Amino acid sequence: MVYDGIILGLIVGFFRGGLKHGLVQFSNIRLKAGWMFPLLLVFQFFMFYIQERSSIVAAASGYIYIAVYVVGLIFLWFNRHSKGFWLVMAGVFLNFLVMLVNGGRMPVSYEAASVLEPVYLEMLQSGDAVTKHYLMDASTRLSFLGDIIPLSSPYPRTQAISIGDVVMNLGIFLYILHIMTPAAADLKSQPEVQG
Repeated sequence: MVYDGIILGLIVGFFRGGLKHGLVQFSNIRLKAGWMFPLLLVFQFFMFYIQERSSIVAAASGYIYIAVYVVGLIFLWFNRHSKGFWLVMAGVFLNFLVMLVNGGRMPVSYEAASVLEPVYLEMLQSGDAVTKHYLMDASTRLSFLGDIIPLSSPYPRTQAISIGDVVMNLGIFLYILHIMTPAAADLKSQPEVQG
């Protein structure tokens, strides 16, 4: 769900900051160890692909996802002084915590998963879904931090999300909005247009 905060931040940022200013500011984003974020995203996509084809990788996937979260938290810590990053870090940590106590996988409630494609729900129920998700059961720890929030129409994307996802995306939204919106001092320094 990380894309939702980015997309919403971009849309509102363009409205508030203007197309030209918003694009210039967005292109000037500089983060410490910024290479880590796209690398982690690519690695997770690679994991989704390879774990369905390798039983060894599938068996170790829980530990691998935990390691990915640890690296992600380190990246966020490096950039903690950026606006919104404390919220992003808090959201990621909540997701990390629930996955850590559940063997490296994110629990999904049946109620939240019911909005997803029937085939995915069936895979969750049968345990055949070889991903970082599994269907919540009586043994699930910290279940309130799992994917318990269903999103469907009129929301543009049907998905099940966690409290951590909400907090993380709020932080991403605030960061992008802050970057793309002119500061009050910049607005005051602009010459007034005489009518």
